[in-house]
Formats: sequence, C-alpha cells, structure tokens
Amino acid sequence: MGLMFVAHAAQKIFVYTPAGTAQFFVSAGLPGWLAYVVIAWELIGGLALIFGVYSRLVALSFIPLLLGTIVSVHAAVGFFFDNPKGGWEFPAFWIAGLVGLAFVGDGIFAAVPTPGRRGKANT
Repeated sequence: MGLMFVAHAAQKIFVYTPAGTAQFFVSAGLPGWLAYVVIAWELIGGLALIFGVYSRLVALSFIPLLLGTIVSVHAAVGFFFDNPKGGWEFPAFWIAGLVGLAFVGDGIFAAVPTPGRRGKANT
C-alpha cells in the first residue's frame, strides 16, 4: 500500500504536476492548496508505510483522504473504476486494505512500531 501511495504522489508531481493537480482540485470544488497537502501526505505517508513507521496510525490517517476522494470525485461517476474519471470501487477497496493493516499492525520489521503495540517485536 505504501508503494501505491508513493506512486500516486509521483504521478501528481511528474505527470500532472503540482500546479495541474491543484487546478484539478479546484475543478472538483476543493481548494487548490489542498493538492499540495495531499501530495505531501501521499509521499510521506507512503514512505512511512514502506519503512514501517507508525504503520497503524498512518494507515488510519489515509482513510479520510480516500473518503474525500470518493465523495469529491468518484461517487458521482458510479462504482466501477473503468468509468470515466474512475468509480469509487478502487478507493473503497484501498480503505478496506488500510483498515486491515490497522488491525494487523506493524509487523516484526517495523522501523518504528506504533506506540502501545504489544508483541515480541516490542519486548
């Protein structure tokens, strides 16, 4: 999941450009500055997931971002992601994976486990 978020940030940076992404946000009825927040969130959060830095908390922090994506862009075009502008199927699936990651936890190779975590890796 971390790689997917980093890939989405890279797409917004190198393909659409940050300014182009901001314009898209405005066209969707969102403030343009939010695009820069989302790009940073996807990049930093994606790297945190890859390296196992507070994975449970980071996974939960991505859920509002994806819910916003569903509500602001994808809900109006339907469920299936092959619709023009994509449906909400993929972001919803991504949310399910993030919830699963939040329940499963950091894993034994986590660089910085989520505080309060119990298990062999924390002892």
